[in-house]
Amino acid sequence: MKISRPTPKELGYRFPAEFEKHAATWLSWPHKEESWPGKIETIYPPYCLFIQALSENEAVHINVADENMKTFAMEKLEKVSAKMDSIKFFTHPTNDAWCRDHGPAFLINPAAAQPKIIIDWNYNAWGNKYPPFDLDDRIPTLIATAYEIPVLYPDIIMEGGSVDFNGNGTLITSESCLLNKNRNPLLSRTGIEAFLEAYYGIDQVLWVKDGIVGDDTDGHIDDTVRFINEDSVLAVVEENKSDENYEILQRNLADLKSMRLLNGKQLNITELPMPDKIIYENQRLPASYANFYIANGVVIVPTFRSDKDEKALRIIQGAFPERKVLGLDSTDIIWGLGSFHCLSQQEPYV
Repeated sequence: MKISRPTPKELGYRFPAEFEKHAATWLSWPHKEESWPGKIETIYPPYCLFIQALSENEAVHINVADENMKTFAMEKLEKVSAKMDSIKFFTHPTNDAWCRDHGPAFLINPAAAQPKIIIDWNYNAWGNKYPPFDLDDRIPTLIATAYEIPVLYPDIIMEGGSVDFNGNGTLITSESCLLNKNRNPLLSRTGIEAFLEAYYGIDQVLWVKDGIVGDDTDGHIDDTVRFINEDSVLAVVEENKSDENYEILQRNLADLKSMRLLNGKQLNITELPMPDKIIYENQRLPASYANFYIANGVVIVPTFRSDKDEKALRIIQGAFPERKVLGLDSTDIIWGLGSFHCLSQQEPYV
């Protein structure tokens, strides 16, 4: 596990924040029934409404296995009046739908001869929990080939949902995920930080300790803390002191309050409630309003038929006054243990 030189950072590349302008959103069409046992048909209406909202604001690129899957997807999307001329399909077979984690990490440098490149991290389905994942692991390189742009291989495990960015040199992540021995057991915290800095083009890594209960990714940051601008975050908190997430999220909140950005500033922290607990087949699901997706003109927020939905939407609207905030029912999607952010990966505009 060696960092190759010159690194993307040394070449002037960086991973933009999600709230910066997009060229497109990448998705992998859901087809794995084991991810939504007995329920996969129920996810297509909200998933297609997600795509419909995206298609009104930016290009949408969807990985599909073959022409049959493309035809199936088009039929579903036409039913919700998606803007089909904004949607493009790529024949890139996948094992599963979680494009945030297996999709491409686009880096940009407007001054470079090649202003956009792709980083293809290794992917092992969250610590080898859900094999096979060989098709998912190839997706970034297939996209780089389709685009005819360079692709670099750091040769360590990394997932897009485990990191969030402020667009100005800072990345935030969780110890429970990136220091988990099921990812990169030979790397120390310092070693992982070196890879993050070199290949994402950042200068600072901030760490919270843990993720929410029921999250099979070992605590992805996109369920707990999200940057909304260079120095501000939304952080989920559990209001019920008897809930098992209460102490976890209070500890994360205390960590966030002690952090300082590169310029010495404290983070501006806005608290976001957790939805009511969702149990399905005796399993607690990782429902979180923080799993929203920031697109060019809209922020798409998972809702859960909870009394907290409206409060969460109001808070997120306050965080994004220039964008429309759209709540979409994710009660069926969350049975797959992820929501809209987990399903999508942005391609930055350059």
